[in-house]
Amino acid sequence: MASATPYFFNTLTRHKEPFEPLEPPCVRAYACGPTVYDHPHLGNFRYFIWVDVLHRYLRWRGYEVELVINLTDVDDKTIARAAAAGVDLPQFTERYARAFFDGLEALHTLPATHYPRATDHIQEMVELIERLLASGHAYRSDGSVFFRVASFPAYGRLARLDPEQMRSTERVEQDDFGKEDRRDFALWKKAKHGEPAWDAPFGRGRPGWHLECSAMSMKYLGTTFDLHLGGVDLVFPHHENEIAQSEAVTGEPFVRTWMHCSHLIVEGVKMSKSLGNFYTLAQLLERGHDPLAIRYLLASVHYRRQLNFTFEAVEQAASAITRLRQLVVRSEQEASRLPQSAPERTTQLDNALQLAREGFATALDDDLNTAGALGSLFTLVRETHAALDDGAADGVTLAAVLDWLREADKIWGLLPVDDPLLEFRIQHAGKEILARGPKVSAQIEALIRQRAMARAERDFGAADRLRKQLAELGIELDDTAQGVRWRRAGTI
Repeated sequence: MASATPYFFNTLTRHKEPFEPLEPPCVRAYACGPTVYDHPHLGNFRYFIWVDVLHRYLRWRGYEVELVINLTDVDDKTIARAAAAGVDLPQFTERYARAFFDGLEALHTLPATHYPRATDHIQEMVELIERLLASGHAYRSDGSVFFRVASFPAYGRLARLDPEQMRSTERVEQDDFGKEDRRDFALWKKAKHGEPAWDAPFGRGRPGWHLECSAMSMKYLGTTFDLHLGGVDLVFPHHENEIAQSEAVTGEPFVRTWMHCSHLIVEGVKMSKSLGNFYTLAQLLERGHDPLAIRYLLASVHYRRQLNFTFEAVEQAASAITRLRQLVVRSEQEASRLPQSAPERTTQLDNALQLAREGFATALDDDLNTAGALGSLFTLVRETHAALDDGAADGVTLAAVLDWLREADKIWGLLPVDDPLLEFRIQHAGKEILARGPKVSAQIEALIRQRAMARAERDFGAADRLRKQLAELGIELDDTAQGVRWRRAGTI
């Protein structure tokens, strides 16, 4: 698709602005990922489907996207839940990281470029803190390190808050102890007995939650990058703190465009376990709901509006997908047998296709208006079915409709995709290991082979490192009695 200028609502300026990446056609984007302490719920996936649709849209518009989605695998919640479960932190968080990736695969999302985990980037965080200490933007207190908000006059501009009126909203109230100013936030937390900790020049401890995203985003995307994505609940304090600690170190703008996704509610009220309306994706799939109907519903409302999830809406989404798929099958069957031209070549269906193309692109270019784009698409679906019913379609126009529907589906990911199978065998110590999964690049195939061999040789450390590397490339592995199986989050 030829490139056009998108307009996105920038939370920093509170205006729609033309999106102009620093180094076109490359777009560098960071999306705050999950905290892996529980199964992700529908609200989480509303956000990740928005991230995926934006990713797909940018690619559809001709951009090359480098997308980073982090995993927070050390913070107050993960530590507390792991301790309550009686397992070590890596074992505990891996379970929920896998649930997250399983959900992304079920919902047919494209893989991000990187999925960094906080615990793999402690050194980058330590180095960032050292620079903040050296510049006077941070200070030590009783084994912890805090960011000095008073040293950064621009603090509060993202959330439009008066720095003098702000109160601390750290995740744990006891983090307030030892602060110079109630607004200051923790960069490094002093080690506590029984909790995971790392050595650092300023004392043994663990990183603060806000610091993790700054360190990982700048490692993979540079000191200034194009897009930072998150839920509206992260504007303050999380993203405000990211800006402060990042720009205090670099002296450069941290992010050019900030975009935030609104909440999901259920049957008109906030999702809550106490109300019995708290749903995970796994629960809905167990009830037999089509994951792509859930995907459609989660993408169908503009990202800056609340989305009201109802089971009736899921059924309506399933019906819409059925109409789309039925049209594709019907068009494939009819296109070759119908006359290949209409008398005037200006049939009603020609006009409907042109209007759909224009309306679809215009809506998406306008701050990713998914509701408007889907409206254009399904108007064409309805009119094409009607043209076929009335005998008012010709083969050429119908083939053009079919081509455009497949092109549009590069954004929605609702139609079946032909995915060739790759299979190979590895011989080791007289045994044969069968590896099977969708076709992948030579680089990924080599990593799968290395990992299978490492596991066969019982080098589990190397096997785990290779598994993580493959996960960052969007490949999930299963070790079964029949051999190694792999799957990927999605494909365009």
